Amino acid sequence: MNSISPNLNIMIKACEKASKVIIRDFGEIENLQVTKKGPRDFVTKTDKRVEKILIEELSKAKKNYSFLTEESGKIENNDKDKIWIIDPIDGTTNFLHGIPHFAISVALSIENELKSALVVDPIKNEIFFAEKNSGAYFNNHRIRVSNKSDLEECLFSSDQYGLKTIFPILNIRNTGCTALDLAYVGSGRLDGFFHNKINLWDIAAGLLIVQEAGGTTNDIRKYNENNINIRVASSSIYTKMMKKLANF
Repeated sequence: MNSISPNLNIMIKACEKASKVIIRDFGEIENLQVTKKGPRDFVTKTDKRVEKILIEELSKAKKNYSFLTEESGKIENNDKDKIWIIDPIDGTTNFLHGIPHFAISVALSIENELKSALVVDPIKNEIFFAEKNSGAYFNNHRIRVSNKSDLEECLFSSDQYGLKTIFPILNIRNTGCTALDLAYVGSGRLDGFFHNKINLWDIAAGLLIVQEAGGTTNDIRKYNENNINIRVASSSIYTKMMKKLANF
């Protein structure tokens, strides 16, 4: 693989530190399922703690960069056009129920263009990353979107609304973790993903991974950052998928 940029290296190190907290706390979830209060407050604390670690680690390396995060919203620093976009735990409902399918999502946007992207699945120890014009990778191996051309053979992912309105027109899953859905499209595990009214921090990293893996995505720049309709698929089936989503 190509050597990674200093920025991506910073992102990986920050996520490695945050992953330790997630893995430890996820181990506690089982004990909390049976308590009266349940694990919800605990998970919120984990979410905030992970975000704090990411912000601290990224700020240490780039003290002037700004942030857009799920928990803290916008944090504007001197470099307003260099923005870390963070979702500390994408898939918190899965985390809450002890289901090991969630991820840390971090992207770097410079002058409104996604430059570096990282999606880390701490439990399965899977790392997906991409850099603008340098390709997409899974655990250091180059990845490409699937090249299926028959919709019947394809597997898509969406949210509950997508499942309700589009199934059985398309074969769909709702996994509860957008960041991994997009990374899976990039690596060919899934063939497409569509979702309405989603936040930028859920999709920023995954979007670049899909693009750099040779997939096709819609242009999200016309949307408000917390109300995005996203469509991604392998290039061979994107147009066919879009026809099926005409009323979505």
